[in-house]
Amino acid sequence: MNAREAMLALLAARAEDATVCPSEVARTVAGPAGEWREAMPEVHAAVDQMVSDGLVRLSWKGGRLSVRAGPYRIGRGGG
Repeated sequence: MNAREAMLALLAARAEDATVCPSEVARTVAGPAGEWREAMPEVHAAVDQMVSDGLVRLSWKGGRLSVRAGPYRIGRGGG
């Protein structure tokens, strides 16, 4: 599963207003035996593209982020 698919699947499995951590996406991409930190560049690239496309939004501690910087959470776009 690639990062985009993993992100969408994790969000679909949660409440409408829930968010996911980028490391959760990386762990899904890496699989049970994988090294999730190695998947983080793929996750960050997918997040950047998906934010640009309006598919996801970013936040941190309840505040909206316009770009990925420092710690962040990923939520459904359009909200």
